[in-house]
Amino acid sequence: MRALSAETVFDAVIAGAGIVGAACALECAQRGLRVAVVESRAIAGGATGAAMGHIVALDDSPMQLALTRWSQRLWSELAPRLPESAQYRECGTIWLARDEQEMEEVRRKKRTFDAAGIPAEVLDGDALAGAEPHLARPLAGGLMAPLDAVVQAASATEWLVAEAARLGAKLYLPQTVTEAREGRVLLRDGTALRARWIVLAGGTDGLELTPALPIRRRKGHLILAECAPGFMRHQLVELGYLKSAHALEGDSVAFNVQPRPPGQILIGSSRQYDAAGDEVEERIVTEMLERAEAFLPGVRELRVVRMWTGFRAATADKLPLIGPWGEDATLFVANGHEGLGITTSLATARLLVDRLLGERSPIDSDAYLPSRFAGHGGRA
Repeated sequence: MRALSAETVFDAVIAGAGIVGAACALECAQRGLRVAVVESRAIAGGATGAAMGHIVALDDSPMQLALTRWSQRLWSELAPRLPESAQYRECGTIWLARDEQEMEEVRRKKRTFDAAGIPAEVLDGDALAGAEPHLARPLAGGLMAPLDAVVQAASATEWLVAEAARLGAKLYLPQTVTEAREGRVLLRDGTALRARWIVLAGGTDGLELTPALPIRRRKGHLILAECAPGFMRHQLVELGYLKSAHALEGDSVAFNVQPRPPGQILIGSSRQYDAAGDEVEERIVTEMLERAEAFLPGVRELRVVRMWTGFRAATADKLPLIGPWGEDATLFVANGHEGLGITTSLATARLLVDRLLGERSPIDSDAYLPSRFAGHGGRA
């Protein structure tokens, strides 16, 4: 789409049409702002299109729990409006404990969820086997979080963008941003856009425009496999997944399997920092399937439909960057969500637009400011 004039003027230009950028665009449009969305790929063509689509409350820190729980509520409120293709459903998550030591972590997690008003149920080994009969035995138990959900992330993102466009957002697709500063966004075809605010929401692509962003590329693999209908009912995650997610160096895999439409499951997950290529690596896939087999015997015999990779934008403290960036008063970021971009997209959008408009948010937004990384260009 070409500019409407020599320099089309907007309140906000969103660079990136993954799920975070799409959510930011819709939030801006719903609050009466003139907004443009620029994306060099297809909508959801980056990390969003490669994502598992798990909407989960996580308690790695109080700030993470506040953001994920609020966003989970927003997803539940939005769900009746989503198209059938988004496949949103609250299937729940079961966090799996192999032994008594991990059951102690289950009980700690339950206390944290109770304090936050999040429903959760401790399952012993028998209850766990009843909930998921195909799991390996014996396992000590687990924690059921019934409000966790799954969604087809690419379809949901396309809908968010379409809703923003219906409310007046202008789409520049596919277009590459070559420069974004001081309220001016230049596109590769020569189009110039003016905006009060520029929001960089392009995931790892954002490093091309702002190399100083304190994020790193973290590669992940996913495997889609065919199974019998009803093979599993809940998202299943080993408690060791959190250790894998928190590792700051090296490659890691953990058991994380999601039920998809009848007859399919999505098998994760892997994490590799600073991997150069996007090719599927046989070594990583083998480790993932071996790990899955340890919890779900027979997984390795299933027919693999597809394997792919994606790159998450990760920060050192596992919290996203939401807020102003650098000395340029027009520049803001919504980035660094790593594996929680789908979950936290809606709350990220609320926090960002609240800050743009000077309005108070339901949670403390200062914890996510880029300025917490001293020397990286974020401003308070």
